[in-house]
Amino acid sequence: MSGLAPGLVHRQPDRLRADPSRVVTQLFVPGDEGYDHQESRSSAVLRRVLALGDDEVQRAFDDVVARFDGRHHRLLETFGRHADELSDRLESPHGLSDNRRLLLGAAFTSEYAIEGAALCNPSLVVHPDQGGVAAGSRRVVMSVRGIGDGHRSSIGFRSGVVDGNGLLTFDPGPKFATVGRREEAPRHATVFRGELRRLRGLGGDADYVLNALGAQFSGSELEQRLTELDRQQATRPQGRRVASLIRKIAERTYAVEFDEASALNERVLMPSTAAESHGMEDARFVRFSDEDAGPGVDPSTYYATYTAYNGNEIAQQLLETADFRCFRSSPLVGPAAANKGLALFPRRVGGRFVALSRSDRETNAIATSDDLRHWTNARTCQVPTRAWEVLQLGNCGSPIETDDGWLVLTHGVGPMRTYNIGALLLDLDDPTRVLGQLQEPLLSPAADEQDGYVPNVVYSCGAMVHGGNLVVPYGIGDSAIGVATVPLAALLAALEPTTT
Repeated sequence: MSGLAPGLVHRQPDRLRADPSRVVTQLFVPGDEGYDHQESRSSAVLRRVLALGDDEVQRAFDDVVARFDGRHHRLLETFGRHADELSDRLESPHGLSDNRRLLLGAAFTSEYAIEGAALCNPSLVVHPDQGGVAAGSRRVVMSVRGIGDGHRSSIGFRSGVVDGNGLLTFDPGPKFATVGRREEAPRHATVFRGELRRLRGLGGDADYVLNALGAQFSGSELEQRLTELDRQQATRPQGRRVASLIRKIAERTYAVEFDEASALNERVLMPSTAAESHGMEDARFVRFSDEDAGPGVDPSTYYATYTAYNGNEIAQQLLETADFRCFRSSPLVGPAAANKGLALFPRRVGGRFVALSRSDRETNAIATSDDLRHWTNARTCQVPTRAWEVLQLGNCGSPIETDDGWLVLTHGVGPMRTYNIGALLLDLDDPTRVLGQLQEPLLSPAADEQDGYVPNVVYSCGAMVHGGNLVVPYGIGDSAIGVATVPLAALLAALEPTTT
C-alpha cells in the first residue's frame, strides 16, 4: 500500500483562530428577527427615540460613539444611512437634530461577528502584487470562510508570505472588518437559459425576453423587457411566472467594490442576495490563465466558485476579480454545477473550460464548459473505494499543474464523519484519466485536531506549490486554520499508479 514516508508532511505550529472581535455593521429591524413572524416594532422604537429629551439623546449618542467608533470605519455614515431607511416613517425627517438622527440610526444598527462561531476552509493563491517581496518568496492571498450567528457564512481574506521552504507567515491581523458597495454587473443570456431549463421556465415567454437582449445585457435592459412581458398578461398567461423566475436569476448577478483605502485583510464579502442569504460557503480560488482571451484582454484573472445557501437550497456561484478589491458574482448553472464543490482548472484544456465536479454528491468527476458559466455534463473519474472515503468524495480545491499531471487534493469522509485529505494525479491532456492516487490520506485529524465547531474535520479549498513544496492551508474542526507542507516530488512519487 503506497503512502508518504513518516515525517514528510510537516504541520506548521502557528494557527489562525476565529476572532469574535471581527465585526461588521448591519441594519437591524427590531421584531423582524425571523422567528416570531410578527410585524416589525420599528414604529414603536422610532416613537421612543423621538420622545427622549435632548440631554438624554446627547448622553446616549456620546456613549455609543465612545464604545463603537474604534471598531468600525465611518460609523457615523452608517448611522446616517440607517436613519435614512426610516425617513418614510417620519413626518419631518429634516427637523431632527444631527445627534438625534444619528442615535435613531444607531438604534437600527447591530454588529455581526463574522467569525463569532467558526473560521475554516481556506484557499491559497499568489497575490497579484509581488512588489517588495524577498527573492525566493511569494506574497499570497488566502480566502477564509467565517461563520457567525445563525451559521451564516461570509468570505474573508488574509495575506502573508511563503518563503523558499514553504513556511507561510501571515501579515498582522486587520483592525477592522469592512464590507463593500454592491454595484450592477452584466448578465449573461446563457445563464438564464440554463437555469430556466432546470426550473422548467423555458419557452416562448422566456424567448420573448431573452431573444431581444443579446449575449450580455444590463439589469435595466432586462427589467425594461420584463415590463413589456408584464403588460401582455392577457395573451401570455404564464408570463408572470416566467418574469418572476427571470428576476430571481437576475438578482444572483452583482458586483462588489471596496474602498481603495481599505486593506485586503479587512475586506469581507457578505451575503447580499436571497439565494445566499444564509451563507457564501467554501470559496475555491484559482489564478486562471487564458491564452484564448483575445487581444486587449488580461489573460490572467482570479476566479472562485462558492456555494450560495438560502436556508433551504444551495446554488453554485462564480466570483471574478483582478485585484481583490472589485468582485463580480454570477450564477453557475447546468447539471454538472449542481451540488457543492465545483473547482475550476487553472487554464483551458483542449480549448474548453474544465472543472472538478461532485454533482452526484459523492464522487469526483470532470465537467467541461464552453463559456465558463453553463456546465452540462460530468464524467466520473473517482469513486469511493477505501474505508476513509466510504461516505463520500470531493475535492479540496482547484487542480495544480505539474510536469507529471494535474495534482488534485481530494477529501474523503469516513467513519464517524471524519474528513481526510487525499491526492490524485490526472492526465494533463485528458483529465478524466487517473494516473495515480494516494492509498492513505495525506492529512487526517491529529489528536489535537479532533475537537472544534465541527469535530473530526481537516479540509482545504485550495493549495499551491512554491519552492518545491506543496503548501496546504487547511481548516481544523471549523475552528482554526493550520498550514501543512510536503515536498512535491515526494508526494508525486508516493502516488500509486492506476492500472487501466
